[in-house]
Formats: sequence, structure tokens, C-alpha cells
Amino acid sequence: MKTAKQENAPTRPNELLGPEMSPELLNQRVGDEARVRARAWWWWLALFATAGGVFMMFTAITWVLAKGVGIWGLQIPVAWGFAIINFVWWIGIGHAGTFISAILLLLQQDWRNSINRFTEAMTLFAVACAGLFPLLHLGRPQYFYYLIPYPNEMGLWPQFRSPLVWDFFAVSTYGTVSLIFWYLGLVPDLATMRDRTKPGLRKKIYAFFSLGWLGRDQQWKDYRALYFMLAGLATPLVISVHSIVGLDFAVSIVPGWHSTVFPPYFVAGAIFSGFAMVATLVIPIRKLFKLEGMITTRHLDNIGKVMLATGMMVGFGYVSEVFFEWYSGDAFEMQTLMDRLTGYYAPVFWTVIFCNVISIQALWWRGIRTNPWLLWILAGVANIGMWMERYLIVVTSLGHDYLTSSWQDFNATGWDWALYLGTLCFFFFLVVLFVRLIPMVSMHEIREILHERAERGKEAS
Repeated sequence: MKTAKQENAPTRPNELLGPEMSPELLNQRVGDEARVRARAWWWWLALFATAGGVFMMFTAITWVLAKGVGIWGLQIPVAWGFAIINFVWWIGIGHAGTFISAILLLLQQDWRNSINRFTEAMTLFAVACAGLFPLLHLGRPQYFYYLIPYPNEMGLWPQFRSPLVWDFFAVSTYGTVSLIFWYLGLVPDLATMRDRTKPGLRKKIYAFFSLGWLGRDQQWKDYRALYFMLAGLATPLVISVHSIVGLDFAVSIVPGWHSTVFPPYFVAGAIFSGFAMVATLVIPIRKLFKLEGMITTRHLDNIGKVMLATGMMVGFGYVSEVFFEWYSGDAFEMQTLMDRLTGYYAPVFWTVIFCNVISIQALWWRGIRTNPWLLWILAGVANIGMWMERYLIVVTSLGHDYLTSSWQDFNATGWDWALYLGTLCFFFFLVVLFVRLIPMVSMHEIREILHERAERGKEAS
């Protein structure tokens, strides 16, 4: 039995788990207490608030299906607008999940074990939000299967030179592998919940999805082999998916888009925005569910370090973009550059610089990285900055094309904002359900850390 003093024992900065953490407390915090806390008044408030936003999202979807994409702020030459802005932003949000789950697993970074379940779920929710926008922008989403390479009665195949086909392959593969990887990691914990739940419907559901897991040696051996194999499959997706999204822009001849820096620049930005969303989710949940013993200051410190590193890469991308547009001497590239620096969209450009480059310089200080609420504020600023960056890339390049006579400034409509804010609410609605229904922390991986710590303690004594 842990005393109150032990429960509140401080966590040393380099510890993966708090000194009070034990297998019994782990099961209690993640299993029993989490379900109790998920029935508190603030959980119901969050559920109904986000459900209202989901209703707004479905209303916006219904209206665009009834009236067409003309209800958005689309015009010539800005023919994409919020659809591609939000698609790229949401795909980027999901990148941290695969990075933490797959790459850090292969690199044997144990600090991932306390937050990988959050990030894997976040990936799936973000991909679900991202997939809505290209489908709705088709105008006739019922014919989306034309993007799939299947032989039809006319002997035609989809246009493989179209970035829309590339996106279909990339996003569908990314979503499928992420779903399998997430579910496989859940199986041992679902079996734990099955064994700790009283007989009833909930126990039957846990039993069904735990696939008869009994924790035998052979099961663990097969599980680890399959888990590492999926991690190996998922790792290239971190690079390939957002590289393909970057190529959507780079293969065009639109000023400001035709650049080879886009694929690596988009990947760095995706990991940056993904980790910012991880901090946005983890820090409040850590406090509300009393998970400080599992998500320690070391996790916050590492999240801040990754945000700083990838944010500096994004800043380098900005410098490279400005330099190569100037160095090219191309009149149209220079015009796009000046539009961003001093034109109608200059406030957006300098806001992006502040959010994504200047503000994150505070993360050089460890005291800020390990302060939960300062890190949370910086993560929110980064999320805003990355969305505005996507807005800047899409709107300035399309709005001021080669023909001066066709220039036109983009103005979003209320339906643009309703659909975007609705997907945000849909994302958080899924998160709210997730913390109630599924173990939010990977219990079996934390047990391994506890076992190793106990073995080291025995050797030291």
C-alpha cells in the first residue's frame, strides 16, 4: 500500500515513470480510475460540446452535397481553398503517431511507451478528418472510386499522373497500416480489461476484441515479431505520405509551388504539427486523469525537443524557399514572394514566422519544455501557425497566378469555416470517446519498464 507521501513523490527529470508507480497502481489508474473519471461532469460537458460541433460538420456536409462546392469561397483562380488546406494540415497532424509508434519503437526509445496509444489514436482520427475534404471537393463524391485503379467496362484506368491518385494510394495505405498497428498494440491491454471487468456486455466486448489473448510465451513471441514487422512497414510511410502530399504542389508549374524543397519541408512540418497536437492532447489528459506518474516531465521534455528540432527544420525550409525564389530571378516567383512578404497576405506570412519559428525558440530552455502549461500554449501556437502556413501556400500561389487579369483575393465563407471547425470538433469528439472506452496508456509496455526497474533495483541491492 502506497502512502500519501509516496503517492506525491517528485519525479526526477530523467525518469520514465514516477517512483510511486507499480503494476497495481497502473491497473488502477488506467483501468478503474480512468473509467470513473470519464464519467465526471467535465467529460460529459466535453462530449456534448464536441457533439454539437459534429452536428455542425454534418450540416455543412449535407449542404455542400445538396448545393455543390460553390457554397465555399472557391473561384477562379483559387479553385481549391480550404479543402486542400485542411487536407494537408490534418494529414500532418497524424504524422506524430506513426513517428512515435514505429520509428521510436525500432530505435528502442522506451519513453514512447506512455504516449504511443494517444498518438496512434490521434493518427486514425486525423486521417478520418483529412479524408473528408478531397472527397467532398470532387463535387460528385459518389464517384470517388474513379481514383482506384480498377479495370472498367471501357478499358480505362485512372490517370496515374494525377496527384489525386497518388493521394488515394498514400492515405489509404497510411490509414490501413496505422489501424492494424494500433489495434495490435491494444490486444494485450484489452485482455487485461476483460479480466478486470465484471460479467456483462462490456466484458463480452473486451473478450471479443482481445482475440482470446492469454499471455502465453508463444503468444508474446508471435506478437513481438508481428509488432516489429508492422513498425518496419509503417516507418517508410512517415516519409512517403507527406512527401507525396508535398509533390502534389511541387509537380505543378504554379509560382511558389514548383520547388524540390517541398517534400522534405512538408515531412518536417508534419512531424512538427503532429507533436504539437500530441502536447495539446496529452497535457490536459495527463492532469485530468492523474497520469503524471506515467507521463513524466521527461516525456514533456522530449516532446519539446522534437518540436524544437522539427520547427528549426521548418524555419530552414522558409529561408530556402525565400532564397531560391529570389535567386531564380523568375518574375512570377518574385511576384509571389513579394505578395507574401509585403502584399495582401503579408500579415499571414509574418504570423506564420512568429508562430512556427520565433515562438518555439523558447524551447531551448529546459524549464519551459518541462512546464506543462507553457509547453501546451506553445503547442497551440504551433498548431495555429501550421494551419496558416498551409493557407499561405495554397492561397497566395493560386490567387496571383501568371495572368494579372485573373488575380483575385480569396475569401472563405461561413460554410468553409463550419466544415473546418466541425472536423476539429469531430476529432476531439473521438478523443473524448477514446479516453472513456479504451485503455489510453499501453499498460503491458509500462509493465515491462516496471519489471526492468525492479530488476535493476535487485541488482543494486
